[in-house]
Amino acid sequence: MVDTLVCSESELAEGRMRLVQAGQAEIAVIRKDGRYYAYENVCPHQGGPACEGVMMPAVRDVIDAGGICRGQQFDEAEMHIVCPWHGYEFRLSDGRHAVASGLGLRRFEAFAREGSVFVRV
Repeated sequence: MVDTLVCSESELAEGRMRLVQAGQAEIAVIRKDGRYYAYENVCPHQGGPACEGVMMPAVRDVIDAGGICRGQQFDEAEMHIVCPWHGYEFRLSDGRHAVASGLGLRRFEAFAREGSVFVRV
């Protein structure tokens, strides 16, 4: 395994993403809530740039006691990465597809050390 420098910690703001080439893989490193997440920038659906889409909270249906949908609301506790090609959504926390857990983004370890951000490939 090789640690690849992404950038300095100050260059990767909260809620932002930085792309880095590490060997044959283009990897997106995302900083959210003080943690770092790293995924290969390839959607398993059709190879789109999965991590270059928006990052947004999961959308949840609001169902009343009678089973009737009363609308939807954002769930800020579960952030999703949305592929810009076809809207496939992946959980930021683990890279798995929001509905079809058999699909997912290739995950890497990302971390900060001595003021810099690295991804381990």
